[in-house]
Amino acid sequence: MSFITLTKRPFSVKMGVMRQSKLFTKTQKEVPTDEVSKNAELLLRGGFIHKELAGAYSYLPLGLRVLKKIENIIRQEMDAIGGQEMIMTALQNPELWKKTDRWDDAKVDIWFKTKLKNDTELGLGFTHEEPLTSIMKSYISSYRDLPKFVYQFQIKFRNEARAKSGVMRTREFVMKDLYSFCRDEKEHNEFYEKAKEAYKNIFRRAGIGHLTYLTFASGGSFSKFSHEFQTVTSTGEDTIYVNEENNIAVNREVFTDELKKELGLGDNFKEMKAVEVGNIFTLGTRFSDALDLTYQTEKGDKKPVFMGSYGIGPARLMGAIVEALSDDKGIIWPETVAPFKVHLLSLGEDKNVKKQADNVYDTLRKKNIEVLFDDRDGLSPGEKFADADLLGMPYRLVLSSRSLKENGIEVKKRNEEKGKIISLEELLKLL
Repeated sequence: MSFITLTKRPFSVKMGVMRQSKLFTKTQKEVPTDEVSKNAELLLRGGFIHKELAGAYSYLPLGLRVLKKIENIIRQEMDAIGGQEMIMTALQNPELWKKTDRWDDAKVDIWFKTKLKNDTELGLGFTHEEPLTSIMKSYISSYRDLPKFVYQFQIKFRNEARAKSGVMRTREFVMKDLYSFCRDEKEHNEFYEKAKEAYKNIFRRAGIGHLTYLTFASGGSFSKFSHEFQTVTSTGEDTIYVNEENNIAVNREVFTDELKKELGLGDNFKEMKAVEVGNIFTLGTRFSDALDLTYQTEKGDKKPVFMGSYGIGPARLMGAIVEALSDDKGIIWPETVAPFKVHLLSLGEDKNVKKQADNVYDTLRKKNIEVLFDDRDGLSPGEKFADADLLGMPYRLVLSSRSLKENGIEVKKRNEEKGKIISLEELLKLL
């Protein structure tokens, strides 16, 4: 049976099973010497990803399962607040970007640009405000057409000077970018608050909600503030100041006495390292003004559409989970995003043990429990245990001569030190 099955909805991962002997990837002890981030090391060693070149990774079967589960969580939360999914081309028309003054390399230095055979210049999109605003001109003309909330999962290209931090900062990546189109700032602010809560739900469901803070950040040229979502980890590249009492944080770049006073949070802040896993910010009318996206009001007046942007990178979130939830043995996947819920290990060459392991595997499969079955021959128990810890499935099940004698199955959670032997009936209730 294939371990990836598509549901009726695109890009989704259904319940799956897999014999590890059939998996083409293998764990490895060494990683490229230029990889210094924890997430890159563990994901490469576990066979979740393959490094093609600096800042570009392929997602292998185990990694793809994680990525698609994260995408599905995001998709569900975006749909819940009224988002409509589409997908746009990565190829960008320079004329649109010239109108917003973002085509010039001297002003935007992360472009990847190319040319057609007729010498026509094109860009590879690093974001999609311009093309979506242009699209919406065909569908928004009246106040009755608003508000609208549109999102996509699309590949982005950014010519970073130095790709670093593993899958958390790359030159090619998938981004979920949602854009809101509203009548005015009041309507925008109402949706903005909904988006905040949706993002909190995403990180909670992805298993890092307890480590992730809504963080005040610079709004740049768009607004006084934007909001980032920062996940606390000792290896983070950002510095934030956390007010745990109010579950709020402030990015170092805007952390001033004036801001603390404005927020009414006093001095009760702790300095922490963190990694940004999402952002939301107000665009206002910058792009609608430049690209002439307007609507007619109830009074017959012409007004620019008020816009917002809401971004999150599934692969970046994947990397942050690994950074925050791992130990010296490997990854500790939350159950909601783990490639498989269960890692079943068959130890030794005893035919009766192998038979029992096959029976447990078939039972889990029939119960639609996701399971990776380590049925590989020629490996010691220590090697299988080490691989299981590295890959990080939430539950490890062990069939051995010992478990056979006790007429049960040894079960241990990845985040616990000790396991116990229980019956198959007890196991099914647990799972």
